[in-house]
Amino acid sequence: MLERLFKLGEFGTNPRTEIIAGITTFVTMAYILFLNPVILKGTGMSEGAVFFATAVGAGLVTIMMGLFVNFPVGLAPGMGLNAYFAVVAAANGGVMTWQVALGAVFVAGIIFILLTVTGFRQMLVKALPDSLKYAITVGIGLFITLIGLKLGQVSTVTFVGGPSAEAIKNGAPVVNLLFFEWNIGLTDFIANKAAALTLIGLLIAGVLTTIRVRGALLITIILTTLIGIPLGVTSTEALSNPTFLPDFGDLALFKLDFSMLGSAIFWEVVIIFVFVTLFDSFGTLVGTANRAGLLNRPDGEKRLGKAMFVDGSGVSIGALLGVTPMTAYIESAAGIESGGRTGLTAVTTGILFLLSVVLLSPFVAVIPDSATAPALIVVGVLMMGSVRHIEWNDFGIAMPAFLTIALMPFTYSIANGISIGIIFFVILNVIRNLFTKDADQKVKVHWLMWVIAILALARYIFLAGE
Repeated sequence: MLERLFKLGEFGTNPRTEIIAGITTFVTMAYILFLNPVILKGTGMSEGAVFFATAVGAGLVTIMMGLFVNFPVGLAPGMGLNAYFAVVAAANGGVMTWQVALGAVFVAGIIFILLTVTGFRQMLVKALPDSLKYAITVGIGLFITLIGLKLGQVSTVTFVGGPSAEAIKNGAPVVNLLFFEWNIGLTDFIANKAAALTLIGLLIAGVLTTIRVRGALLITIILTTLIGIPLGVTSTEALSNPTFLPDFGDLALFKLDFSMLGSAIFWEVVIIFVFVTLFDSFGTLVGTANRAGLLNRPDGEKRLGKAMFVDGSGVSIGALLGVTPMTAYIESAAGIESGGRTGLTAVTTGILFLLSVVLLSPFVAVIPDSATAPALIVVGVLMMGSVRHIEWNDFGIAMPAFLTIALMPFTYSIANGISIGIIFFVILNVIRNLFTKDADQKVKVHWLMWVIAILALARYIFLAGE
């Protein structure tokens, strides 16, 4: 049956190799099960509900990828967009409720599917210059790092005329820092045990990642949580009477709210979800498929199209379950390096995600913020690697890329970074092309970039107050 379903012989693999590869992929991805609830709890969502939706969503969509596409790729809520979701839907300072934000995710998924079916998705990927694709990745990495530093209490932020001290202490995100005076500093590691634990976790993560231990981030979360017990940072109270089944009365299933469908801010959020997921997932799918040698096959492009369809469907499926956009995970490469070549690898990973609902549920409440913060910072390090691909010696490319990177953390907004980067890219390079006679010095500006730049500019001119 497995041979007929996954064509193992044709791909030169066997069930044992595929299952081991699936386990490897799960171990490298499982950190999201503990990280996502921590990131989204500031929206007012229950940590248990987020854990359930993350595990079930990742399980179902990854199994879909395995059964319908026969790709060895795992999917789960993407890092970066979960942070963006947390900002726009923050209980203190957000622009919409988490229910409305889930509605925006669902709509983004539908658009994603339509873009894939019509082939427009591939056109959008080609329209955006590589420099901005890399810059978006780096900017989101810094954005995630900033959240990790705040979450782990390593970074202190002092505001004048901003939110109350209590709100800041509770981790309330500040969406607009334009009219605030603020000072960022380093905490006192001797007095602040939580920050000290974050630093210890960061060192563990650094060592494990340096020596290439598989599942380094998951191991870091576990070890840091254990070290936090004698430090008094980790509370084991939740384990005194563990409940291995989630509270099904507290889930976020089908709690989408479309009441802001006519609002400009709603569609801005939708566009950001579509835009970021678009390039992130496409790059990951192509990269992992290439590493597995799947695109060189006669049916390579057709299967990639199916993979994109499942990827897009996962965004809306995740929203229905109550979680942020699903996307293909680059950590799938670990399973591919272990020999995974077919969908059996993905199905194995998906089953383990589903089993984690019962097996890991009691431990979610035990893990302190200081144990997950190092994982966020390390993800930022890994995403920073894309900066080397940007052409820094060409100012017309370097400046838009730099603004994209800098404005994400400094304005606490992924949307600002993408918008300003695109606007500057179009303006600078259109002017360059007008004054440059040498065809080799000209930079192609796709017509879709014009459209996106005009829409972004209109947003700042006409919709800034909304």
